[in-house]
Amino acid sequence: MPETHPIIRLLRKMKTILIVDDSQLLVGTYGIVLRKEGYNVIEANSGVRGLELARKFLPDLIISDIQMPGGDGSTLLRSIRRDPELKSKQVVLMTGRPELVAPRKGMEDGADDFLIKPVGIEALKSCVEARFRRADISWRVEDRVLTQLRSMVSPQMPHEFFTPITGILGLLEVMRTNFAGAIPAEVQDIHGEIFQSVLRLQRTLRNYLLLLDLEDVHPVTLTEALSWRQVEESIVAGVKAVLQLNKRQEDIMVQVNECSVAVKPEDLVRIVEELVDNACKFSRQGTPITVEMESDGRLTVTDKGRGMTAEEVRSIGAFQQFDRKQHEQEGLGLGLVLVQKLAVKCHAKFLLSSDPGEGTRAQVTFLLYAQEYS
Repeated sequence: MPETHPIIRLLRKMKTILIVDDSQLLVGTYGIVLRKEGYNVIEANSGVRGLELARKFLPDLIISDIQMPGGDGSTLLRSIRRDPELKSKQVVLMTGRPELVAPRKGMEDGADDFLIKPVGIEALKSCVEARFRRADISWRVEDRVLTQLRSMVSPQMPHEFFTPITGILGLLEVMRTNFAGAIPAEVQDIHGEIFQSVLRLQRTLRNYLLLLDLEDVHPVTLTEALSWRQVEESIVAGVKAVLQLNKRQEDIMVQVNECSVAVKPEDLVRIVEELVDNACKFSRQGTPITVEMESDGRLTVTDKGRGMTAEEVRSIGAFQQFDRKQHEQEGLGLGLVLVQKLAVKCHAKFLLSSDPGEGTRAQVTFLLYAQEYS
């Protein structure tokens, strides 16, 4: 199909490109070229402004200069990769100083490609087309896999299964079709993404099977309780499980006060894991997440993220994912339902409170063993 075909141009109009550079002439020129090709183009003159526009418009591709006053491209790239809503976006870095380009470091920070200035019109267009071809491979694979799986499984199967599966297949397809031209750093980057997707899939399958086991859950009488040290070990284990998928070590603060609660250790680990993972999904990297077990048996996980509406809080339990089209987060529909079920199992009370734009506070109040069973 020719590049000037109306369908090609229509597809391109659906793609948004953000160009970030302190040169008005360069940004204007690139904007004219790419708009002529049919793309929607947004322009910014600094990294700070670029990040602001990226969060507002969620562009499909970001092209940024490395050296700029008011926030450079490398800082912008790291901010994008830490942002839950932007981290999957493709980023191309540009520079007029080749000595600044360190491909391995750039790939580790999350760059998808590099351009050396002056960037010719054809080179720019080729780079953009290559980036979107890579994205299109993943989407074609996802469409095929979704169609096959939906014909095989129950309509109640949660969407969370498909996201990591299609991510794995898409990345493998990229390696299969472009392995000869891939540099070692890019292969390492793709390997890391595949590993993360496998971990997410494993966790989602585990949770789904556990929920099936808990479908008709009834409270059980526990004949023993966790000691303070066992409580602490279980909470730390739950947080560590989350950190395999969310690089938020510096954001999470854990405090365990002395108490002995009536809950199985594996259930406490799972409750902590799901609540902390939920907090990571709802908050940006760099914002605090607190995990506290109080002496009266109250486990509280608090974040300072985007929060949920009252309707979203009421909807927990429908195997749904809140605001999926906007936020594209995996696992949310299953995680909080699992916490609910496990809380019922051990006679605990689960309470979720949230204010949009302010954050979310999840609390599970366990029975104190000494009070209930001694």
